Amino acid sequence: MHVAITGGTTGIGAKVVSKLKNQGHQVTVFDFIEITQSVDEFVHLDLSNNTSIEEALKNTNGPFDALINNAGIPPRENTEQKILMVNYIGMKTFLDGMLDKLNRGAAIVNTSSRAGSMWQENLKQVKRFMQLGVSELSNFVCKENIDPVRAYNLSKEAVNVLTMSRTEELLAKGLRINSVCPAAVSTDILQDFTNAFGEKVVKNIAKAGRPALPEEIADLILYLISPESGWVKGQNITIDGGMSAIITSDILNLN
Repeated sequence: MHVAITGGTTGIGAKVVSKLKNQGHQVTVFDFIEITQSVDEFVHLDLSNNTSIEEALKNTNGPFDALINNAGIPPRENTEQKILMVNYIGMKTFLDGMLDKLNRGAAIVNTSSRAGSMWQENLKQVKRFMQLGVSELSNFVCKENIDPVRAYNLSKEAVNVLTMSRTEELLAKGLRINSVCPAAVSTDILQDFTNAFGEKVVKNIAKAGRPALPEEIADLILYLISPESGWVKGQNITIDGGMSAIITSDILNLN
């Protein structure tokens, strides 16, 4: 397979790239950080910048058998607009530009988050956000009092909604789309999530016993681009070591 992946330099993305290369696949990495491991092609991409997205799309031809939209940033102070841009608006722009570079039968996998699980409860705001252009983002953040944590959650809620809402359209083009929704993962940005979400992260990790390893998330992504997952379509798949089940069981007193 020829696989395109954004955010393939660090964390989950780096593990995906390593596993793909070990399996003999051709890999094109799109990132703004230069990659140190050997890949077939590296294309500079900054999802917070429309010009960079346009240049990246211009500088690659494909065709690709899979697209993994893995790039994203965590909640950090004073980054609300950048979070929304990188994690959703830029991702969607790049996805749309890549569609004509994908072979029929190709798989698309978005790296979302368990933080996007409340999309139904927040659907009105999610829909307002998904309709925005880049020029409207600043006003939206101010008007709706979006802080970094809400920006992160909202961006992932939008990814989950996009995955479902685009399924039928993409199936008609011979493409399938899914998202993976991990909880805490043991990468360099885990501390950012602990700083942003506080004690909640610590308690949730304790319920699962440990954070996920990036290679465990990578294994699910590789399954979702493989022929073996051909009937898995339009799904937002939570991978959290049982965390959601334990929390739901406690809330509903199922024990």
